[in-house]
Amino acid sequence: MIIVRRLMPTLITLALLTGYAYAQETPIDRSARLRSELADVQARANELETRLAQINEDIKPENIERSLAGVGSTKPEELRETRRRQLDIQRKGIQAQLDSLATARTRLESSIVSTDAEQYRQSAGPTTSSISDSTSSAVKQNQRQKARVKKRGQRKTKT
Repeated sequence: MIIVRRLMPTLITLALLTGYAYAQETPIDRSARLRSELADVQARANELETRLAQINEDIKPENIERSLAGVGSTKPEELRETRRRQLDIQRKGIQAQLDSLATARTRLESSIVSTDAEQYRQSAGPTTSSISDSTSSAVKQNQRQKARVKKRGQRKTKT
């Protein structure tokens, strides 16, 4: 928990700085970067899951006793309890990191989906502004044509 509190300001600052730097990115570049970040998050989650499995194994009473077998003490119960608490604290810290990575993974996956959709829209055809421009120019052309026809009709009626 302490690690998460220490990292939070750093992560927020990093997110703000990278957000500005990536504002001019193309959708293709952004998609590639997001996929790379997702791979990094997944690799880190796998490492933490492996470490969590090891701690879950180490926290078993028989394994705690085995790890303290070479240590002589007049109060072995206190040593075992201290070791169990240390492992429990580590386990909770790793679980918090895994929860944070799961949130980051969800955020990255949704960002990838939206970036891919944006990339598809750009590659699929003209933008909505060019469609509206072409529609408005077609309307203007139609109005001009009607005005010409109207003028011709007025000329014919005069003669």
